[in-house]
Amino acid sequence: MSSHVINTTETEPLSAGLYIVATPIGNLGDITMRAADILARCDGVACEDTRVTGKLMKHLGLSKPLWRYDDHAGDKDRARLVDSMQSRAVALVSDAGTPLVSDPGYRLVNDCREAGIPVTTLPGACAVIAGLTLSGLPNDRFLFGGFLPVKEKARADVLAELGAVESTLIFYETGPRLTKSLRAIADVLGVREIAVARELTKMHEECRRGLPDGLIAYYEANPPKGEIVLLVGPPELVEGEHDLDALLKEALLENKPSQAAGKVAKATGADRKALYARALELRTP
Repeated sequence: MSSHVINTTETEPLSAGLYIVATPIGNLGDITMRAADILARCDGVACEDTRVTGKLMKHLGLSKPLWRYDDHAGDKDRARLVDSMQSRAVALVSDAGTPLVSDPGYRLVNDCREAGIPVTTLPGACAVIAGLTLSGLPNDRFLFGGFLPVKEKARADVLAELGAVESTLIFYETGPRLTKSLRAIADVLGVREIAVARELTKMHEECRRGLPDGLIAYYEANPPKGEIVLLVGPPELVEGEHDLDALLKEALLENKPSQAAGKVAKATGADRKALYARALELRTP
């Protein structure tokens, strides 16, 4: 992608303090005019990876000091950064999206507030919101759960804890772990409407929506890459928007009739014996 040189109309230097700057999650064209202006006028940029942020700065035709600030930054690193903001304007960015969403930047904000350092936020791209709007799942209430745990029991515990919440659940996930998480959702929550959003804002953006078994079968055959936004519809969505035949057909893709009937019964409260009989009928060629 060709670079886009920023010609800021502002000539006044920025006031000292912390500027939380959202950056694109894929398409570099999603940088806001205000974000580009702050990056052009700040004294330096605190970032997760100087190589990633360096590419964005090059795209904007900007050159600024880049200071590494990530998960591994210690108290001393943070104290030095806060101290520098007494006289300098520092922009805080993540590798992609809005800083502090599923990252430890909140400690820096807290320390700035305690030290009386002004904090300004510049809203912009956020994968959580982009995935939610693309999914078509209910968005009047949603809960963001960050990354699901890697270990099986911990992942199941989190899903069990959040499963009764009457809202769309949103998680971040990686390609290699996606099918494991989908199986855990099926095992713990039963049949739920799920959306898998990936490559957001990029050329091959995809949002695939369905029930767990169908999505597992698809992604086992087509292993995904990159970071993923995984969305799980609320409990009542299954009952209200799908008939039992559709649920059974989906469950039968990877389950025997008895197992499919059990999963649909758990998700909807429908009679298991009746569902089993219907599953046998649907399974008959």
